[in-house]
Amino acid sequence: MSTVSSTHDHAHTHDHAHDDHTPHGWRRWLFATNHKDIGTMYLIFSFVSLMAGGVMALGIRLELFQPGLQFLRPEFFNQLTTMHGLVMVFGAIMPAFVGFANWMIPLQIGASDMAFARMNNFSFWILPVAACLLFGSFLAPGGAPAGGWTLYAPLTSQMGPGLDMGIFALHLLGASSIMGSINIIVTILNMRAPGLTLMKMPMFCWTWLITAYLLIAVMPVLAGAITMVLTDRHFGTSFFSAVGGGDPIMFQHIFWFFGHPEVYIMILPAFGIISEIVPAFSRKTLFGYSSMVYATASIAILSFIVWAHHMFATGMPVTGQLFFMYATMLIAVPTGVKIFNWVATMWKGSMTFETPMLWSVGFIFVFTMGGFTGLILAMAPIDIGVQDTYYVVAHFHYVLVAGSLFAMFAGFYYWCPKWTGYMANETRGKIHFWTSM
Repeated sequence: MSTVSSTHDHAHTHDHAHDDHTPHGWRRWLFATNHKDIGTMYLIFSFVSLMAGGVMALGIRLELFQPGLQFLRPEFFNQLTTMHGLVMVFGAIMPAFVGFANWMIPLQIGASDMAFARMNNFSFWILPVAACLLFGSFLAPGGAPAGGWTLYAPLTSQMGPGLDMGIFALHLLGASSIMGSINIIVTILNMRAPGLTLMKMPMFCWTWLITAYLLIAVMPVLAGAITMVLTDRHFGTSFFSAVGGGDPIMFQHIFWFFGHPEVYIMILPAFGIISEIVPAFSRKTLFGYSSMVYATASIAILSFIVWAHHMFATGMPVTGQLFFMYATMLIAVPTGVKIFNWVATMWKGSMTFETPMLWSVGFIFVFTMGGFTGLILAMAPIDIGVQDTYYVVAHFHYVLVAGSLFAMFAGFYYWCPKWTGYMANETRGKIHFWTSM
């Protein structure tokens, strides 16, 4: 009898072995709940946005190639600068890091998937909808938003319906970020393998945990600011209109209270990636792991008390200038700790310079230059002189291109073999790196 039942059981399991319930074809992607598929979709979305934002940048540089008007109407030029900023920040950098998080965090902490798999799917699929709204604003009467990526009032009260599309797109992108962050926090706090305490986690998980808290704290602030712009435009409020008793400077305070933590949201995951790669190619453990964790947390906390350093030129009381100047300089300390630790990790290591390590060393070098230009801008008297010049543009492109983007390239070359089973071509990778430098 036992023989019969065991053979019957065996036949029964064999029948179901080929009965694969995971969707195939387009359904695999549309209904994806697997963190790897969703991570891949985030990375593809971000790459498409990077190309679109890059085309806008080419238009900007083409126009600025010589003084005077060359190719673009001034209004369209302003639309390009605004859209380039919005697309690169919300379409390229942030989704790319969420893609990295989706791929790597469950693998690094030993979880089977993200905590909320369907919410993960939803938070991704909001993005293409938001992107259609944002890019579609070019076709609206009066064109795309043209008030700069910071959307300063009172310029925003004079735009056409394209700006309303942009505002709605930003609401959607913000909702996506908040959902993604909740997912990451719950995954990291609740789904670590037994024995994996927080202070044993890979640095990438730490930086993303802290980034996720930052996102939850500041995305609603941006939503509030742009909602006030919306009601000023259409519902007769006067939050930022001096005529009705409002204050355009208040918009800047609210926007930068979001905007400054936002720039750390864009760089902390990059720090995490670099903290994974440098030890691997130095054949040493990361120097000062706990100080790295505390430095990351310090950067996140300090990011909330420096916002008005973007506003030295708006006529601030000298006490305010001093506070924001010193608080901004203080952020250089934990950042310096990180750079010291990376260099100390490489010190006397058996280093090899494969593509990921090249990007990481390039990151440390150029990001440090971006950091120093930021330190110079932190000094109120200097900042008042260079406010709204290309010095500021150069500063944040040093930290965002040579910071976030280089780290993404490093992470891609480092983890691509794990994701795909294929090693990236070293020669092409090195050509990619040296031409980018």
